[in-house]
Amino acid sequence: MTITRLMLIVAAALVTCSHICVADDSFTIGFTVSRTGKLNNESIAQMRGFELWRDEVNAKGGISAGDKRYKVRFVSYDDESANTRVQQLYTRIINQDKAQFLFSPYSSGLVATAAIVSEQHGRIMLTTGAAEEKTYKLGNKNLFQVYSSADLYLAGAVQVVKGLYSNAETALVYKDDPLSKAVLQSARKQVTEAGLRTALDEAYSPETTDFGPVINKIISAKADVLLGGGHYSDGATLARQLYDHKARLKWVTLLVAPDNPNFATLGDAAIGVSVPSQWEPQVSFKPDFGPTAAEFAQRFQAEYAIEPGYHAAAGYAAGLLLQHAIEQAGTLDQAKVADVLNKMDVTTMFGRTKFSTNPKEHGLQIGHEMVLAQWQKKDGKLVKEVIWPKAAKTADILY
Repeated sequence: MTITRLMLIVAAALVTCSHICVADDSFTIGFTVSRTGKLNNESIAQMRGFELWRDEVNAKGGISAGDKRYKVRFVSYDDESANTRVQQLYTRIINQDKAQFLFSPYSSGLVATAAIVSEQHGRIMLTTGAAEEKTYKLGNKNLFQVYSSADLYLAGAVQVVKGLYSNAETALVYKDDPLSKAVLQSARKQVTEAGLRTALDEAYSPETTDFGPVINKIISAKADVLLGGGHYSDGATLARQLYDHKARLKWVTLLVAPDNPNFATLGDAAIGVSVPSQWEPQVSFKPDFGPTAAEFAQRFQAEYAIEPGYHAAAGYAAGLLLQHAIEQAGTLDQAKVADVLNKMDVTTMFGRTKFSTNPKEHGLQIGHEMVLAQWQKKDGKLVKEVIWPKAAKTADILY
């Protein structure tokens, strides 16, 4: 090979490399997913929201920051729904995989563990699937909560029950886990303030699969309203067994489970069951950026052949919020992106987002509003309708 030919090859390679380097500029977002374990249903839905956002951003050439455009790269691992795995994996994601930004795992318990690692390393983490307020009241500076906090979860259901059954005998039956206990701590006060009586207050083990003994207590207490639940597997099982045992409750509101489209597989056991929801496809927020709720729902269904619930919507919204912050900051610098997030007051397809900057509760979500949805049967088909608040409702309450 002649020297001239060699120089031409080298020159061509350098030109090619320069094009590739420009085209392939990217940054990394790290997170864990409960691909296995008890939280896999909700966690995978959340992950799909992340992935749809990434794919759409990259298809448009990436995120613009200053005079550069960056493709989004994910690094993720299966946390197996276990806190010990979360601690190990977020440390790896930061130290070995060099992730510049983080999304959270699913569930308040796992997020609390991930937050310890993210704070130690000064990494921004947008938290989805984590409503418990405690994590945001520990002096953390880099957490930004997408969900409404746990104290609001059952507030709407209590107001609906008060309007329907002023003399309701209420059973509080809930999973013994961080989110459910945090929700019920506030719900107890809300039930009392609404003038309702608590007939039963019972926590159940996360491993419960036979709710017969609990249901017998509900019946013996002569409760006509049930508020509680936990996550998908236990909530769906509880709803099915309430129906099988003919508990004859007038009202049932369960956390998390009824929001999942798979809840419709319960058939008649799903009818009338309601769920406090962070988001529903029917909402009509006018977004400042990104798709409308209807557009997002259409894209998600086209990709995954299933209607999105709020777990998926929150995952997608987390991506939109981080993207907006980076674009406004014009850089990937952590401090400058965090500064934009701290000042943020925006509306996306997920609704309004505003983070508290009070040092005593930094990152706590203070802008987002929840809705109450209910499974109803229309034209022989199970559908989920928004029933509260009145301004957002898509159907009348079924009771």
